[in-house]
Amino acid sequence: MKIGIYPGSFDPITNGHLDIIERASKICDKVIVGVLENPSKNPIFTLSERVELIEKVVKDYSNVTVDCFSGLLIDYANKKDAKVIIKGLRAVSDFEYEFQMALMNRKLAPEVETIFLMTSSKNSYLSSSLVKEVAKFGGCIEGLVPDIIKKAILKKI
Repeated sequence: MKIGIYPGSFDPITNGHLDIIERASKICDKVIVGVLENPSKNPIFTLSERVELIEKVVKDYSNVTVDCFSGLLIDYANKKDAKVIIKGLRAVSDFEYEFQMALMNRKLAPEVETIFLMTSSKNSYLSSSLVKEVAKFGGCIEGLVPDIIKKAILKKI
């Protein structure tokens, strides 16, 4: 069974993330959305809230599960017996950082491959940070996140 991990902070999960999850679910037998506990970020949702929200929006994908982790991604991948790390790319600027991370992960665990999926053009500008910023200033986030996520963001803000 080919297990893939799609890691991120997902604060909040966006339609761009969901695009990558859907496509990854067609490549891997099982996809684990790994929600990272990152103490250097200041999330609007707690770790448990993010996991719960993501579970709601991926419930229709039979081979997608949601989990959380902290520490090195490669350690988590080994713990879950995952052989694939899935990374979404929006622009060339994403590639530089993600390429560096992929090479480090390969050094630490050569048996784990990183695959890069380009976002669809309609999501190329979309990021969790932008969604939060637009919402904080009263802008419209319709079509950027699933409705359940939109409601949760507006309730938080």
